[in-house]
Parts: sequence; structure tokens; C-alpha cells
Amino acid sequence: MGSHALMSGHSKWASIKHKKGAADKKRGVLFSKLSRAIIVAARDGGPDPSANLALANAIEKAKSYSMPKDNIDRAIARGSGADADAAAYETVIYEGYGPEGVAVLVEALTDNRNRTAAEVRSAFAKNDGNLGSTGAVAWLFERRGRVLVPAEGTDEDELTLAAAEGGAEDVSRDGDVYEVIAEPEALVSVREAVEAAGFSVEDADVTMIPKTTVAIDDESSAKKLVRLIESLEENDDVQDVYANFDIPERVLEAAAS
Repeated sequence: MGSHALMSGHSKWASIKHKKGAADKKRGVLFSKLSRAIIVAARDGGPDPSANLALANAIEKAKSYSMPKDNIDRAIARGSGADADAAAYETVIYEGYGPEGVAVLVEALTDNRNRTAAEVRSAFAKNDGNLGSTGAVAWLFERRGRVLVPAEGTDEDELTLAAAEGGAEDVSRDGDVYEVIAEPEALVSVREAVEAAGFSVEDADVTMIPKTTVAIDDESSAKKLVRLIESLEENDDVQDVYANFDIPERVLEAAAS
């Protein structure tokens, strides 16, 4: 198993986001986004998660945010039934740059491309960023399954062993969590193996991991970048925002508070 020390701050950012989402007045918005991903996955690949990887991974993510099973089942039913809304959603990827030349990749599920494009462009413009053309930054990222396990009280060797049994490629420490990386196809089996070994899972999702990163050490640049990411994430149509920053944990915590 290799290790990529490149990833400073990414797990921390996922943890911050997760805590905000879990304790959030925006919980309704979060659940509707998670539902939308499940609806589209079920529409495109059928209602059985064991035969539909995108659906299995969308359900994993919803579970990691404690979305009730009823909501999950309803979303699957909507996607696999004759729901007119479900038919309208399409995936759109936006690529651009944030402050300090950080590459930003935005994944949206929208029923109105023009509206979403205008809102995404505006979010970039207002936060020292700019929207690029298709292909501008996507090549800087690779899609991976990621499971986060709190580091406190966790034995790295035992975790690595359990994760490897589930099919993980890599386990590395990032601040106060361990980041377990796998092929997207192995996300469910890795999470199950890690939980079966008695570890608690803070987050499990398919993410885009940057191949190279841009170091940001000062708080004001980090704040600008966090503002850009958060304003993109606040858009109802935006599912995920990925960026190739490398921000020390204390700077990121200060910037995100």
C-alpha cells in the first residue's frame, strides 16, 4: 500500500463539512441533494444496489449523513418509477480555478442547465475564481472511494489489515482521521470490512482525489478558497465540489470557522 502525503487538509475538510451537515439547519437541503443522487442513480442503473454501483455509493453517502432509510427507499422508488422529475435531472461538470490557482471541479445534478451554469459562474466570479472550459482541470483528479475513520484510539496496523481485506489500496493519517482509499467499486466492501473489525466510520463516499496540490499557508487565501467552495456547495443543484488545495489543518480550521 502506497501512501500519499499530498493530501493535507482534505480529510479535515470532509470532517468539517460532515459535522456542519450533521448539525445543520440546512439538513433538509442536504437530504434533498442526497435524494437527488439516489434518484438519478436508480433511474440510470435500476433499483438494486448490488447490481448498481452508483446507487450503492449514493446510499453509502446518504447513510454516512444519517439519512433515514425511509427517505432512501422513497428516492430509489422515485428514480426507478415513472417519476417525471427524475427524468429531467442530468449530470453537469463545471471546471474552474479558485484563489491562488487552485483547481476546482464542481459536479451538479440539474433540471435546468442554464440556471445552474449562471449561478456557478457567479459564485466563481464573486470569490476570486473563474470558470474554465471543459477539460481544464478534470485531468488533475482521479475518482476514488474514501472511508474516514477517527484516529483517536485506532491502531493503524489493525485498521490497515481490515481495510486491505475489504480491498483498500491505501491507509494514511491525515490529522485526526485515517483516510482509507480504494477503487470506487470497493467502497461498500471496505466500509463493511472496517466496521466489522470494530472501527467506527465517520464518512464513506466516492470522491475526486487530486494528483497534484497547490499549497496555501496563509489564512486569508484559505478563507477566500473556503468561501468559494461553500458558496458553490450552497447551490441546490451542486452535488460535490472538489479542489486540489493543500492547507495545513490549523489554517483550514481557522478559515472554516
